Amino acid sequence: MLEVSEVGNKIDKADYNAAIPELRVGLINAQYDLRDADFPVIIWIAGDDRLGANALVNRLNEWMDSRYADTRVFAEPTEEESQRPQLWRLWRSLPPKGRASFFVGGLMRAASMRAEAEIDEPEFSIWLRHIANMQHALVADGALILKFFLHTPAKAQTKKLKKAERHPELGWQVDQRDWAALETMGPVLPIAERILRETSGPGAPWSIVESTDARYRDLTVARTILAALTTRLSQESRHPAPSLAESVFGDIDAAADVLSGVDLSRTLEKHSYRTELAKQQAKLHRLASEARERGLSTVLAFEGWDAAGKGGVIRRITGAVEAGDYRVIPVAAPTEEEQKYHYLWRFWRDLPRAGKFVIFDRTWYGRVLVERLEGFADPAEWQRAYDEINDFENQLVERGFFVAKFWLHVSPDEQLARFKEREDTPYKAHKLTAEDYRNRERWDEYVKAVDQMILRTTSDGARWNVIPADDKRYARVATLKVINKGLTRVLRES
Repeated sequence: MLEVSEVGNKIDKADYNAAIPELRVGLINAQYDLRDADFPVIIWIAGDDRLGANALVNRLNEWMDSRYADTRVFAEPTEEESQRPQLWRLWRSLPPKGRASFFVGGLMRAASMRAEAEIDEPEFSIWLRHIANMQHALVADGALILKFFLHTPAKAQTKKLKKAERHPELGWQVDQRDWAALETMGPVLPIAERILRETSGPGAPWSIVESTDARYRDLTVARTILAALTTRLSQESRHPAPSLAESVFGDIDAAADVLSGVDLSRTLEKHSYRTELAKQQAKLHRLASEARERGLSTVLAFEGWDAAGKGGVIRRITGAVEAGDYRVIPVAAPTEEEQKYHYLWRFWRDLPRAGKFVIFDRTWYGRVLVERLEGFADPAEWQRAYDEINDFENQLVERGFFVAKFWLHVSPDEQLARFKEREDTPYKAHKLTAEDYRNRERWDEYVKAVDQMILRTTSDGARWNVIPADDKRYARVATLKVINKGLTRVLRES
C-alpha cells in the first residue's frame, strides 16, 4: 500500500512559491466561513516521518489562522490519560462545531506497540474497531474528517536525518526517536498499513502522501484540506449535511416487554430497612475503599420515571463513600457549548480517574428516550445511538471500569401520588413542573422506548438493573445490593 506512493513526486521552488499566496487566502477565508458552520473539522496527520509531520503541521499553522485551529499531539499517554479508556484523549480533544483541530501522531506508536508485542492481537483488534466506530459516529453526526499518512521511504529518511543532523541550526530537531523508528520500520510498516485499511471508512479515508519532497507534501495536504472544506461549506450553504436515511434501519422497534414484568409490590418494612441500609452502606464503604486503593473506577448511571426516587437512592450511595471519592453529575438539557459536540462528548469528558466514582443522574440514554420522543433527535440519530452507546460502554468495561445502570420503575398511580406530595411540600415544590405532568400523557410511548433501550443496550459488563421503586425503602436497599455485588465481582476479577 505505502510503496505505491513512492513515485518521486516533486514541486519546484518557483511553482511552490507561486501557489502559496492564493492557497493561503483560500484557507483563511474557509476558516472564517467555518466559524458559522454547523460542523467541526478534524485533520489527522500521521506517518512514518516524524520530522515531516512536525514540519507540515507548523506550515499549516503558518498558512491558516491558529486562533481557530487547535493542535493536539498524541505522544505517550499522560498519567491522567492512562487512567481512562484509550480513546478518552481523542474525545476530549474534539473541536466544537465551527472549529478545526489537528490530531498529530498516535498511529505509528500503536503500530510499534503491536510489533513489539506490548499489546496482543485481541487488544489491538478491539482498538481498531473502536477507532472505526468513533469515526463512523462523528461522520454521521456531521464532522468533516481528513486524514493524511505521510510516507517517506527508509533510504530517503536516512538521507534526510543525516542532512538535518549536520545542519548548524536544525540539528536539534533530530533525536534518538527518529533513528529508533527507522531501525524498526520493517516490521512496523505492515502493521501501519493494516491500521490504514481497517480505519478507513465512508467519510474518513486515509490519504497517503509521499513526504520525500517537502514542497509537494505541504501543497498536496493544504490543497486537499481547502478543497474538502470549500466543498463542504458550499453544501452547508444550500442545505444541511444529510443524515442516514431512516429506511436504512428498518423496523427498529422489535418486540420487547421488560417493564410489564416488574413486580412493583415489593416493599421493605421500616425497621428492616434501617438494619439492611446500614449493612449495605457499610459494605459499600469497604468496597469503595478497596476500589480506591486498587485503582478501580466506577460509573453508575441512573435513569427512571420522574419522581421515581433517583435522588434519594444516590444520596444513600454517596453517604457511604468518602467525599473525595465521588462526583455526582446531574444531566439536564445540553448547554449551548455541549450542543457543539457529539452528544457523547460531555459524558466522555466526565469519566472518573482511577479509584473514583462518577454517578450520572440522567445519562447518555436521553438520546433514545426524551430526545427520541420529543423530536430533539431525528430517527437516524437516535436509531444509530444504540450501537454508539454500546461501543462507549464496552470501552469502559474493557478498561476495567465497574459499570452499573439502573432504571427506577414506578407505577403511574405512585408517580401521581408523589407529584401531589411535592406540590404540598415547600422544599420539594421546585422539582415539579408542567412538563412532568405533560410527560405522563406519553407514558405508553416511554414504556416502549425504555423496553427497547434495555433490550438493545444490555451487555455482560454493563447490564441494566430495573429496580421496583414504588416503595422507596426497597429501591434504595436493592440498588445498594446490586452495586455491592457488582463491585465485589469486578474486584475479584481484577
